Amino acid sequence: MATFVLVPGAGGMAWYWYRVVPLIRAVGHEAIAVDLPGDSKHAGLEAYADIVTRAIAARDDVVLVAQSLAGFTAPLVCARAPVRMLVFVNAMIPKPSEAAGAWWDATGAVEARRKAAERRGYATEFDLATYFLHDVPEDVLRTGPQQPREEAEIVFGEPCHFERWPDIPIHVLAGKDDRFFPIEFQRRVARERLRTKVEEIPGGHLLALSNPRGLTERLLAYESGLTN
Repeated sequence: MATFVLVPGAGGMAWYWYRVVPLIRAVGHEAIAVDLPGDSKHAGLEAYADIVTRAIAARDDVVLVAQSLAGFTAPLVCARAPVRMLVFVNAMIPKPSEAAGAWWDATGAVEARRKAAERRGYATEFDLATYFLHDVPEDVLRTGPQQPREEAEIVFGEPCHFERWPDIPIHVLAGKDDRFFPIEFQRRVARERLRTKVEEIPGGHLLALSNPRGLTERLLAYESGLTN
């Protein structure tokens, strides 16, 4: 039995994984959706990594899944806990000592998002409905919090202190319909920073809400590849 440790992006709400957790558990694996204090003005990357590491505890068969901003927490956790595999999901992929706030200019993320919007005919100015919620079913949204948890600025200014990526399998999974991090952009960043390719599945930025079965199938397939 593997343990899938699911780390949410900005805001840090474990609720984000509520459609994925039962699918993982249904096939006999453990799933832990971590809740992070995204709105805390005092909790940065190091605090996030401590929380995830405590959730892992003594487990030694861990698949760490990092959504979006959680890409900056992932390498810190890998240095502290016995992670066997890392999966990025529409994630920010950092360089050693990079801050999340600097990542946008370093990767050209905002310009890539604007160009994709112009090509595909939706608003270039960011709003939640256009960039995050466009493919999430209404009934799913009704189950969530009335107000999303806002991410505090501290996490964007704290450097991600790690020396190198761990010698474990690392997968990059992306929604081919992601408007926030367009698929062409994710391919380039994965190639430049990890020298790896992106695997695409249907869905936008919030894959765990819009395509939980497709996401879970890929996570289970990655884990199966570890044990075969």
